[in-house]
Amino acid sequence: MVSERTTWEYETLRPRRGSTKKEAVDPKAELNELGAEGWELVDTVEYVGGGTKYLLFKRPAQDDDE
Repeated sequence: MVSERTTWEYETLRPRRGSTKKEAVDPKAELNELGAEGWELVDTVEYVGGGTKYLLFKRPAQDDDE
């Protein structure tokens, strides 16, 4: 039995910081753009001590033929 496996591609977004460099600027526009391109938010990466936070996205990998 042959089964098709979905392969994934991944993207990250690092929310921009405001003028104080402590608070992130609302990334709504970037999130909507990625969503329109088929990306789905799946997780966040945050470093201990309030370090850089990344938003992780995935979508099914595109065939090169398409």
